[in-house]
Amino acid sequence: MNKDVILQVKGVSKSFGGVKAINHVSFDLLKGQILGIIGPNGSGKTTLVNLITGFVKADSGLIFSEGKKLIGLPPYKIAGLGIVRTFQIPRPYHSLSAMKNLVVPLYSSRIVRTIGGKLGDRDTVALDILEEVGFERDAHIPYKHASAFPEGFLKRLELARCLALRPHVIIMDELFSGLSVSEITAMIPIIEKLQMNGMTLIMVEHRVRELFQIAHRVMVMNFGEKIAEDVPDEIIKSEIVKQAYMGVT
Repeated sequence: MNKDVILQVKGVSKSFGGVKAINHVSFDLLKGQILGIIGPNGSGKTTLVNLITGFVKADSGLIFSEGKKLIGLPPYKIAGLGIVRTFQIPRPYHSLSAMKNLVVPLYSSRIVRTIGGKLGDRDTVALDILEEVGFERDAHIPYKHASAFPEGFLKRLELARCLALRPHVIIMDELFSGLSVSEITAMIPIIEKLQMNGMTLIMVEHRVRELFQIAHRVMVMNFGEKIAEDVPDEIIKSEIVKQAYMGVT
């Protein structure tokens, strides 16, 4: 395997009640890359994310991360290997503040294992991470309960909770959905900075125009199959993509 490949998906398939949700999908994710995944509703994008992160078990195929087999591992073990995800519908601890939402993963076995538990004051570390994703450190927002947050803050909190685990790969499942144009515009530099600092990212998105600004490669899915994979400029020109994804004949 290419030493730059951090995640390898080989011939993965999954059916639900006889319906092929994912059909023999393969791709390699390179270290430091932003890979976009697009496709119509029902094309299998979220199912693919669930397969990679252990929320659903594949019927066949292989998934490896740096030589470790992922299929069959529960989500917490895959997260412990440094592969984490956001959810389309954010899943914070609603009764906790934004800061305390981050303190929980800061006590995880991954943090203890990777840095020996020598983290210092976890409240301070949590505030540092929240600041990375656009929370104002000296404002009252980090201390508010997550239940009081609008969608834009919840999406930032989802990303911050991933960062608290010090991952190698973050899979963002429609991070931009529900956000205004100005909120997305503010989010893009945060994502670019993560990538520049060495993070590897998969972005499942419907907001194609914004995704194409930052993705290095784009994979297109339709009816559970990968129908194209290329740089954004080539994807835009692809006739098969226009027909299947954009409804152009």
